Amino acid sequence: MEPESSTPPSSVWGQIFEFTAKARDAYKRRPIPYWILLILGIVAMLVAFPASSILSRVYYDNGGQSKWIISWVSVAGWPLTALILFPTYFLQRISPTPLSLKLALSYIFLGFLSAADNLMYAYAYAYLPASTASLVASSSLVFSALFGYLLVKNQINASIINSIVVITAGLTIIALDSSSDRYPGISDSQYIMGYVWDILGSALHGLIFALSELVFVKLVGRRSFIVVLEQQVMVSLFAFAFTTVGILLSRDFQGMASEANNFKGGRAAYYLVIIWGAITFQLGVLGATAVVFLASTVLAGVLNAVRTPITSIAAVILLHDPMSGFKILSLLITVWGFGSFIYGSSMGEKSS
Repeated sequence: MEPESSTPPSSVWGQIFEFTAKARDAYKRRPIPYWILLILGIVAMLVAFPASSILSRVYYDNGGQSKWIISWVSVAGWPLTALILFPTYFLQRISPTPLSLKLALSYIFLGFLSAADNLMYAYAYAYLPASTASLVASSSLVFSALFGYLLVKNQINASIINSIVVITAGLTIIALDSSSDRYPGISDSQYIMGYVWDILGSALHGLIFALSELVFVKLVGRRSFIVVLEQQVMVSLFAFAFTTVGILLSRDFQGMASEANNFKGGRAAYYLVIIWGAITFQLGVLGATAVVFLASTVLAGVLNAVRTPITSIAAVILLHDPMSGFKILSLLITVWGFGSFIYGSSMGEKSS
């Protein structure tokens, strides 16, 4: 007779023991620098992205008016990614990816879409509380799944369909409870437009994600950390160029000095919000890139799910955003939808 195991594999303690053993083995297989970089990437996603959203709302709360300036701030930090990319060529002794005409045109097109996406989100944060805007922006996951299925032929299973339905239900709850979290001075039409721009920005964000994946598959033929950094630099550069043209034509760039003088807290506070907004957004992008390639897209999805409630809670604490029962319910439903999406994505990865 075979001796019985003291901890049955099917028990909770058995599963915990098995998970702990796998985690210990995974830790031993990777060098210490790997874990340091992964932790830095996780911290960047969970801190920098919410901080960037909060700073956007701080800009509007303290007298800022321009949507172009906030969209410009979102891409003004692109040199940070370039400063990481260029030394990597020398460290790994590789050459940059050849820039064909089709690849260059794809970067220009994605840069234009990115500039438009940032402008839509700027309008959303101008009219919506940061907690509401972050919850509505979580719908980008739905559009990423749909466009990924249509353009890149990514798999959609029952769990992903369930997440789409659940997240859509969460957005509906916020829309029905619109009267509870509107800032003073925001009209009905402005609030509705903020909601609409947020959803349109999320849809465009999902399209950009799918098109970026299509570029890797069709034009580059590979997907590596270097390639993604290259795309991030080029797309952000062109988005920066398009946004800079927009801010100059609208004369908002010339109005920054006037905004700084009228900003609550003074000129120093104004420029600190602008500078840290650019830095935090770019750090969040770099963190997400690191997590995807050091770990997996599933972990990046988990962190995206976690940063939604972090942003909402931070907005309630720091900006005193109203948090009604309906918004709490929407937050819980959204996190449930994220969990369903992550589970469906992990099952898809295993089957493939």
